[in-house]
Amino acid sequence: MSLFNFWKKDENLFDATISVEETRFVVLDTETTGFDYETDRILCIGALVLQNGVISIQDSFEIYIEQDHYDKATAQIHGILKAFVVQRPTELEALQQFLSFLGDSVIIAHHTIFDMTMINKALERNRLPLLTNKRLDTAILYKKTLIKSHLFERKDHYTLDDLADKFDISKKDRHTALGDAYITAIAFLKIVKKLKEKKAINLNYLFK
Repeated sequence: MSLFNFWKKDENLFDATISVEETRFVVLDTETTGFDYETDRILCIGALVLQNGVISIQDSFEIYIEQDHYDKATAQIHGILKAFVVQRPTELEALQQFLSFLGDSVIIAHHTIFDMTMINKALERNRLPLLTNKRLDTAILYKKTLIKSHLFERKDHYTLDDLADKFDISKKDRHTALGDAYITAIAFLKIVKKLKEKKAINLNYLFK
């Protein structure tokens, strides 16, 4: 089902009958040359489809982007080197393929603002329309599962490693775009499960 069929523009909410399960989510991660929105570039985009509580490994997206900007410090983290032999399309071609894969799905990422800003900066450079997809951040959603108590110290910032440790998720492919997207997808399913233990939830609840 397309989001456009059940989007209530006047209320800026989804139709209350739409469940989390039937929604098509695209869980994504980017590996970049650094953290500066203006000067750094996307090296790789990895994304997975999540629907009906199932992570569709066969319906995944991974693309390495051609470019000349590399940073030795970040390369030590993600391992994507200038001499890394892999077929790479131009930034424009990669973005067009990504937009086709994404469609009008709800985006899930960990610390969504970083990935969304990097992608939107790339779209802007290539004179493509910016993303308007609704998005969810697992770093924020995780806080919804925590007990509010003075006995429990809540952190302001939860990393993807924090969630992987909390939910006992393997970090074997950590710091690859597709690997981090997979960890994020599992974490999202675990978060939804915990939230459902407290109350019945629909798609709108995740955005509150």
